[in-house]
Amino acid sequence: MRITVDIDEATLKDLARITGESKKSPAVAKAVIEFVNRKKAREFGTLLREGAFDYPSSNEAIEAEDR
Repeated sequence: MRITVDIDEATLKDLARITGESKKSPAVAKAVIEFVNRKKAREFGTLLREGAFDYPSSNEAIEAEDR
């Protein structure tokens, strides 16, 4: 999907340096994907801490099965 956004040149230069991309579109796409992934990971961590998932096995039992 194409969109138009206004981003100042200094920020775009920083973005290109940080992402390692030389073109604007791939740099912005990479940054947006990274942002979304980090947000999802934070939300998942919050759900884990709040006990949203019920795991019947203990950590020790899971590790024993891996051996």
